[in-house]
Amino acid sequence: MPHFTTIASFVSSYPESIEALFEQIVLICDQEGLIGNELFAIDGCKLPSNAAKEWSGTLDELKLKRDKIRKKIRHCIKEHKKLDRRRSDDKERARRLEKSITTLDKAFNKIDQFLKTASPRMGKAKQRKEVKSNITDNESAKITSNKGTFQGYNGIAAVDKKHQIIVEARAFGEGQEYHTLRPMLEGIRERYQRLGLSDNIYQDGTIVTADTGYASEDNMQYLNGNGIDAYVPDNQFRLRDKRLGGQKQKHGPRHPGTAGRGEIYPASRFWFNATSKTCVCPAGNAMWLRSEKMDAHGNTQFNFEGRLTDCRHCPQNSQCMHNPSAADDGKGNGRQVRFTLKTKPSATDWMKRRIDSKRGKEIYSHRMSVVEPVFGNLTANKGLNRFSLRGKAKVQGQWQLFCMIQNIEKIMRYGASMAS
Repeated sequence: MPHFTTIASFVSSYPESIEALFEQIVLICDQEGLIGNELFAIDGCKLPSNAAKEWSGTLDELKLKRDKIRKKIRHCIKEHKKLDRRRSDDKERARRLEKSITTLDKAFNKIDQFLKTASPRMGKAKQRKEVKSNITDNESAKITSNKGTFQGYNGIAAVDKKHQIIVEARAFGEGQEYHTLRPMLEGIRERYQRLGLSDNIYQDGTIVTADTGYASEDNMQYLNGNGIDAYVPDNQFRLRDKRLGGQKQKHGPRHPGTAGRGEIYPASRFWFNATSKTCVCPAGNAMWLRSEKMDAHGNTQFNFEGRLTDCRHCPQNSQCMHNPSAADDGKGNGRQVRFTLKTKPSATDWMKRRIDSKRGKEIYSHRMSVVEPVFGNLTANKGLNRFSLRGKAKVQGQWQLFCMIQNIEKIMRYGASMAS
């Protein structure tokens, strides 16, 4: 049995070797008849890494932090000089000041050195803006999950339905998952091509499922354009499914029934004329056009608002507005309503029809039972509660190593050669 330091050194030093070994294990799983290629479920396991979120920020935020540390250093030096001038015998206070100066000086130099070489880290959204960098590991991301906010990585896995074999595993330093779907799908196809298992696994009838975190118009266009039989719901799909009505409602002594905000007039109660670009409220008052703009899908959005004088004295304002008193203030707002004029069907609409179909609901119902037990095994049974390395390549090697162990377990339990 090799010493744990030898194993740790291998994991951190040879991520490429782990990737090659992971691929060979996938091939063995296929040879053992453990991969069905019927359905792949893609999901992510968000874990903290060996980096502190306290060292995160945009470049401007880090500059501000550096300047604050500089002020603290000057204050400590000033206090230390006062002690020297008074020839104070308070050696303990002098020692604490010296220690504070040393600690603050290290922090200042760390931030200053990073700022001298770093460039703004830009996000991947359409409206590109700067996201937070991290001094300790600038490839990691500030991630928010049901366990809180931390600095770490998102370990994404594609799991085959038949025996929960992980066919693709990658680590991403991104909090949002929708950017990871395309590289995961392309990674699966390329891996199958390298192993000689399929020229295009998606043309062989394999179904792909992922949760709402992977839904975006760009992803839907990619899935539709490449003929991938995928089921990725939008974040409103539960509201459209009558079977899931009231699913988020909590019951029991800890959750007594509370009256929520009452229902108000929906947009369907307003009369909208797209030709004249006008809108009339249920009380018969004309509304004014606040804005007309194009959304991300190429559709035109019309935003109307009721005039304050109309909404303020309207006998129906309690049925039309969540907060009728908002119209009492001259700086307030009347009832607002939006209409979207669709110029062409979007790829998101295409996916909505698929998800809302009887077949789509049946297929998507398998997603959780395929992928979630795998993450439970890796985190609870195998003890992967954080990534202990820094840098995307090393973290991906650690993630693939644990995923490889999951696959080896399946070979031991269900492999054809093991059974014989």
